[in-house]
Amino acid sequence: MSILPPPHPAAWTEALRPALDEAVAAAVAAESPFPNDIAAHIVGGHFEGPPHNEIIGPVSPRGAPNGLVLKRGKVVARWGDTRQQDMTFSVAKSYLSLLAGLAVGDGLIRDLDAPVSDSVDDPAFASERNRLVTWRMLLSQTSEWEGTLFGKADAIDRGRDLAAEGRDKAMARPLKAPGTYWEYNDVRVNALSLGLLHLFRKPLPQVFAERIMNPIGASRDWRWEGYRTSWIEIDGQKMQSVSGGGHWGGGLVIHAEDQARIGLLMAGDGAWDGRRLLPAGWVRASLTPVELNASYGLLWWLNGAGRYPSLPRSSYFALGAGGNVTWVEPELDVVAVFRWLAPAQMDAVLAKFLPGLA
Repeated sequence: MSILPPPHPAAWTEALRPALDEAVAAAVAAESPFPNDIAAHIVGGHFEGPPHNEIIGPVSPRGAPNGLVLKRGKVVARWGDTRQQDMTFSVAKSYLSLLAGLAVGDGLIRDLDAPVSDSVDDPAFASERNRLVTWRMLLSQTSEWEGTLFGKADAIDRGRDLAAEGRDKAMARPLKAPGTYWEYNDVRVNALSLGLLHLFRKPLPQVFAERIMNPIGASRDWRWEGYRTSWIEIDGQKMQSVSGGGHWGGGLVIHAEDQARIGLLMAGDGAWDGRRLLPAGWVRASLTPVELNASYGLLWWLNGAGRYPSLPRSSYFALGAGGNVTWVEPELDVVAVFRWLAPAQMDAVLAKFLPGLA
């Protein structure tokens, strides 16, 4: 994490490299098996079967594969329509991590190891078990939070195997003590989002726009939505708690160019064009491996343990279902976004770009 911010990150410049043409062709050919009709895919049981597959948030069909690669802040490869607005699924989790960083910098979270219930008054954190859940546990997916939130029970995602989506889950798995078990669980991430909404006391998309997206020169085309069931009242105002994915609809709809800017912000250690947006040390904390999963940080995927064996160990990622990938490679000064890339081919396809990026 010694990479410096791009010299002029707000100015998009291109220096396309013919040496990457073959890799781009491979990315285009490795299209995700996700069908265009995402709603039908969800209802058809990709994530889980009925009745747990009920869609409760907006869902939009997906477009064609696209993406771009930046080297030292310049676009060196581009394919497809990189301004195509698409669902990103769990990439939104990594963006919740950015919001948590803002909360730390603002003093709203004074200690990641403090229970959420110390600063958030909500039934979601009131039970004997959930009162023990800390911010770090939620950010690292180790909370073992228990309950039903916005109509979805945490048990839906118990026993979830990301390599085998669509298969039955071990929903009867006994819970462990909070902080002692790692599990990828969308309901628990939604609990984190709810907690952050209580801290900021304004809709998280508004905070994200004002504090992240506008300063980095992102478009205003993106949207971040929750569920029809996730409206709450704060200070007399109705606010929607947004989701950390599109598992049951909702989530973040965004294009590749805006995602690349967020990748550049991470690569620049949370600073943009000389202005610090994320508190010092937050990126480093986000990329520190969780003790219970060496391939995971604070809602960012890491490669230090060789999850993707063909890629440098310094690489890290924001990943979403269907093949939505933001790849940051600090040693090569590279940020890349791939939309609708077959997950099974991700390691091989990204590796094809390495020779042309040296």
